[in-house]
Amino acid sequence: MGKLKQAGLICAGILGGILISLQFSAMAEKETRSNLPIEELRTFAGVFNAIKQGYVEPVDDKKLITYAISGMLSNLDPHSTYLDADAYKDLQVGTQGEFGGLGIEVGMEDGLVKVVSPIEDTPADRGGVKSGDLIFKLDDTLVKGLTLNEAVKRMRGKPKTQIKLFILRKGEDKPIEITLTREVIKVQSVKSKLVEEGYGYLRITSFQENTGAALVKHLNDLYKPGALKGLVLDLRNDPGGLLNTAIGVSAAFLPPKTLVTSTDGRTPDAKHLFYAAPEDYQHGGQDDYLKNLPAEARKVPIVVLINGGSASASEIVAGALQDNKRAIIMGTTSFGKGSVQTVLPLPGNTAIKLTTARYFTPSGRSIQAKGIVPDIVVEEKANGSSSMHLREADLERHLENNKDAGTPVKPQSKAPVKAKSSPTKDEGDEPPEAPSRELASKKDYQLGQALNLLKGLQIMQSRP
Repeated sequence: MGKLKQAGLICAGILGGILISLQFSAMAEKETRSNLPIEELRTFAGVFNAIKQGYVEPVDDKKLITYAISGMLSNLDPHSTYLDADAYKDLQVGTQGEFGGLGIEVGMEDGLVKVVSPIEDTPADRGGVKSGDLIFKLDDTLVKGLTLNEAVKRMRGKPKTQIKLFILRKGEDKPIEITLTREVIKVQSVKSKLVEEGYGYLRITSFQENTGAALVKHLNDLYKPGALKGLVLDLRNDPGGLLNTAIGVSAAFLPPKTLVTSTDGRTPDAKHLFYAAPEDYQHGGQDDYLKNLPAEARKVPIVVLINGGSASASEIVAGALQDNKRAIIMGTTSFGKGSVQTVLPLPGNTAIKLTTARYFTPSGRSIQAKGIVPDIVVEEKANGSSSMHLREADLERHLENNKDAGTPVKPQSKAPVKAKSSPTKDEGDEPPEAPSRELASKKDYQLGQALNLLKGLQIMQSRP
């Protein structure tokens, strides 16, 4: 009994120390000033002690505490997680646009690794990994029983080394085996092309530290041949990234001081309004990159393309431009990740990524588990079909949408009726078309419809 009491005091001290080190401002709130849950901590201490005394093999104290922290976070929601030293370093490097591995945005479901989105032009993307895939085996190791961080560690490795992914995919009768070669992932977050005279195409693949400055450079390049009549901003399959970068990208197309997004959580720090202003999009001591923005960028007609792979920061941009009547949103309903994660450092170069707030569009809409609904629904194919996408609402323990202030969220529009198949060939006999690697491909049906809309707007504006 003495050992149990001692273990309880140790665990209480550990948990108390963690709360202090995280500097939760919520500790000032009345509900969090209550005493620590002594009975629950005694139960925790009892389990801790039973494992230490009777588990079949010795277990390190640090490992047990790490497992406990990881379990607490992973059972909250799909985006809260514990970051050990390696994972924390990978996160910091990843926001700078360069990291090693396969190039997959992943989560966990039923003990398996679930692919949220493969990052464009990476080994995973080129190898055929798709959103919604369930990875159940990595080489000879079953994923079941691994934490997400452990699975991610196994997928990372030295460049030019190979790994086999064994995948369960909806619609497939048997598992799929994909062999990928690891490489240093250098994500070029912004790409552009003048698709036709007067019509520009701008693609953002993720929101990193340098994305805002790269956006300005690409816009200047697009304007070099002359003024633009229209611009397509492509945010399809963009899994998101940094909040301040999303604000900067939005500010590139909105009047200064325009409301971009707001966040609301339990702590005072989580309640904030973000505007198209340098103090909200600049990071650290970086210069105001929007000073070099072409003035016409804030006036050019814009169509924003989104789909089920557009998440988080890309949804903030789409929602800001939609609510401020600055752009027409086209495509299919977005992923629906309307929560904010804060990275809180811990001792030992570790950290936790904790969901601390929900974010809202300028009109007060929450897109959590609902997504941004396009102004004009256009499926990926001319026959009215689109690829299957994993969405926030499909994830276990996702946050519910608890607020729909302002403009109500419209239900997702139904896809157009598919065109009838040719009478001489069964539609099921058609092999699936491989995605084009060409930037702004002429085979891109949604892009073609966006350009048609921009040209129609140009004709209407030119009428007396």
